[in-house]
Amino acid sequence: MTYTAEVQFKYDATWEAVPGTASWYDDTSIPEEHYLITAPASDLNAQQYFKLFEKFLLCVGMAPGSIRSGAMSLVFNEWVGLDDQRKVCKEYDLTMDEDLDSKFKEWKKMDVEIARLAKGPMGTVSDQDVINGDE
Repeated sequence: MTYTAEVQFKYDATWEAVPGTASWYDDTSIPEEHYLITAPASDLNAQQYFKLFEKFLLCVGMAPGSIRSGAMSLVFNEWVGLDDQRKVCKEYDLTMDEDLDSKFKEWKKMDVEIARLAKGPMGTVSDQDVINGDE
């Protein structure tokens, strides 16, 4: 048995002026737009579907930043559990706002260790000097 599938995104738009008024579009606008995006869908994964939908959204005039914001809102909203959000953060090496304080403390500890190693075994810089920025 053979399985074939196709997914389609279709956009049709026409504009008509109100009778008795001038047309709203000028010589750089067109009165109609028709887009049909098709792709074989028998074996698409989620990322491929999102890429396809991104192309469709670009065709209908969405800004790339708005598309990215919409995609992120699927993960980071009140209906998605914190554990699932953290899994995505780990996968893409992201830091959630509530974790920034602990990350900052980690970085400061690393700065102290790097300064200690840079000075060598006879160094005179104290850990507190590095934390305060007094080295």
